Amino acid sequence: MNKVSPNIGQRSGPIRQLEEAAVNRIAAGEVVERPAAAVKELVENALDAGATRIEVAYADGGKTLIRVTDDGCGIAPDDLTLAMARHATSKIDGSDLLDIHTFGFRGEALPSLGAVGRLTITSRAAGHAAAELSVSGGEMGPVRPAALNAGTRVTLRDLFHATPARLKFLRTDRAEAQAITDTVKRLAMAEPFVGFTLRDVSGGGEGRVSFRADPEQGDLFDALQGRLTGILGRAFADNALKIDASREGLRMTGYAALPTYSRGSGVAQYLFVNGRPVRDKMLLGALRAAYADVLSRDRHPAAALFIDCDPRLVDVNVHPAKSEVRFRDPGVARGLVVSGLRHALAEAGHRAASTVAQATLGAMQAEPAAPRVYQMDRPTAHARTAAYQAQAPGFAEMQDAYSARVDPEPATADAGTPMPDAPAASDHPLGTARAQMHENYILAQTADGMVIVDQHAAHERLVYEKLKAQMAQAGVAAQALLIPEIVEMSEAEATRLLDLSHDLSRLGLVLEPFGPGTVAVRETPALLGPCDARALVRDILDELAEQGDSTTVQARLDAILSRVACHGSVRAGRRMQADEMNALLREMEATPLSGQCNHGRPTYVELKLADIERLFGRT
Repeated sequence: MNKVSPNIGQRSGPIRQLEEAAVNRIAAGEVVERPAAAVKELVENALDAGATRIEVAYADGGKTLIRVTDDGCGIAPDDLTLAMARHATSKIDGSDLLDIHTFGFRGEALPSLGAVGRLTITSRAAGHAAAELSVSGGEMGPVRPAALNAGTRVTLRDLFHATPARLKFLRTDRAEAQAITDTVKRLAMAEPFVGFTLRDVSGGGEGRVSFRADPEQGDLFDALQGRLTGILGRAFADNALKIDASREGLRMTGYAALPTYSRGSGVAQYLFVNGRPVRDKMLLGALRAAYADVLSRDRHPAAALFIDCDPRLVDVNVHPAKSEVRFRDPGVARGLVVSGLRHALAEAGHRAASTVAQATLGAMQAEPAAPRVYQMDRPTAHARTAAYQAQAPGFAEMQDAYSARVDPEPATADAGTPMPDAPAASDHPLGTARAQMHENYILAQTADGMVIVDQHAAHERLVYEKLKAQMAQAGVAAQALLIPEIVEMSEAEATRLLDLSHDLSRLGLVLEPFGPGTVAVRETPALLGPCDARALVRDILDELAEQGDSTTVQARLDAILSRVACHGSVRAGRRMQADEMNALLREMEATPLSGQCNHGRPTYVELKLADIERLFGRT
C-alpha cells in the first residue's frame, strides 16, 4: 500500500511566482531573527557609509523601537526607493563576489526590515536636501522632504508586526536588550576609531545611556587596547598579551589573556575576520587548542583576535547573517591562531594574572576595628634597636624556634648595638626566598612586595616543560604492533586521515593505506602503552570533522607527560633548604608558562607592599 506524504497534497497546485512582500518576509526570517540582528545590519550599514559616530536607541528590548543614527555619507533622495528594493546595493557591482571589502553586500537588510516592521529612513547626502521614506509591512510610501543636518537616521518600529508568530519566539525584553548590547560591543571592538552610543528609551524621552565608547586615538594597538579596556574592563587589559603574528598571507592581531585570567565559559571570546565579527567553529577550536596545555577542561580563555587577509582568501557569503566564514585554506588559519597564541604565551614567561593577587587580598578580610588614632612611620634603625631591647627576653627568644626561616635576624641584641638592617630587597622578579610555610609554600621577598609560591605546582610545571622539550628534541618513541589494527571508514575519511599521516608519524602513530576506505595502524606511541588504536583513530576522525585538524595524539602524550611530571616533582610536605628554594624561583623566571601549573592553576601569588599595608591600615 502506497502512503502519501502528509506534507504534500495528493494534487499539487500550479507553480506561481510569490509576491515581493512574501519573498521579503521569508528572507527576513534568515537575516533578522531577533532585534539584535536588526541592530547589527543597521550599524554595519552605518559603518560602510563611513560614519565616525553612531547612536543606537531601542525600546522594550528592540521590539517596539530601534533607531540608528549616523554621520555617514547619506543616501540621495533619488536612491531611497531603490535602496528598499531587494538585492540593491552600492557596495559591490556583482562581478566578483570574493573581492568584498564592506560589511554588507547582499542588499537584503533594508527590504527585509521593511517587510516585517514599520521602517522609516531619513537621510541627507552631500549636495542634496534631506529626504524621508517610510515602509510598513512591505508597503512603500512616497519620498518626502525631511529635516536632517547630515548622515542617516533609520527608525524601525513594531518589529515583526507583519509576522506576529515570530514575536512568540522572542525572549524577554531584558534578554533581547542584552543581546543588542553584546552586538554593539562586538562592532565597537572592530572599529575602535568610531564612537558608539547605546540608549534605552523604553520609558520615553532621552532614556538612559547603557553603553558609550568614544573614538580612540593613537595607532591600531593603542586604540584597540583603549577600546577593549572600556568594553572588557581594566582587568582584561592588565592581564592581556599583545598578539601580532603572520602566516602565508594572513595576519592576526589583538589581545589574549593570560591563562590564569580564565573564565568559566566562552563568553569572553571575540573573533573577527577582516573586521567582521564571526563565530566560527574552526577558529574557536583553534583558540581552545592554543590554551589546551595551560588550562583545565572546565576553564575557557579570554581573547579578542582579529584576522586580516586578502578578501579572496576567505568566503564571507556562507550564511545570510554573515556570521560564518570559510577560509580557502583553513589549516593555515588554524595554524596561525595556535602558533601565534602559543608563542605569545611562551614569551610571557612566568607572568601570572594580577587578579590572582586581588582574589587573595579579597580573602584577607580584616576584622572590624575602632578608628585609627595614630599611625607611626616606618621605624628607623635606632628605633628598631630600642624595640628589640624592650622586647627581650620575650619576642626575641621566639626567633630561635622559628620554623624554616631562611635569613633569621640575630636572636638578641646587645644594648647600644644597632641591629643590622634587613637584607636588601631582591632585584629578581620572584624575589629571594625568606621562609617555607607548612612545608609547601615558599615565601619570597621582592623589591616592592612578597611572593607566595606553591612549590609542588611550580616544580610540576618546570618538570613538565623539560619533558616536553626532551620529547621534541628526541622525538616520540613508537612501538610496532604485532598484528596491525585494521580500521574501516569512508573513503573521504581515509583520505583526510592519510593526509595527516606524516604529522601523526612524528607523534609515534604510523598509518598506512589498506585498500579503499581502510587504514592499517602499524605503530602507536610507546608512551601510551597498550591502547585501543581503533578508538584513537576514531577520535582523530571526529576532531578532523569538527575542527579541520586534530590534536588528539599530542593531547594524550601531553597528558601522560603531565602525570609523570606530577609524580616526579617536589611533593608537598618536603622541607626545602634556602638554596633549593632560590634555585626553584630562578628556574621559574627562566621557564615559559611557569605562572600556572599543568592544570591551569596559578603557581604563585604576588602581593604588593602597598596592598599589604592597606590591609593593616598603614596607608
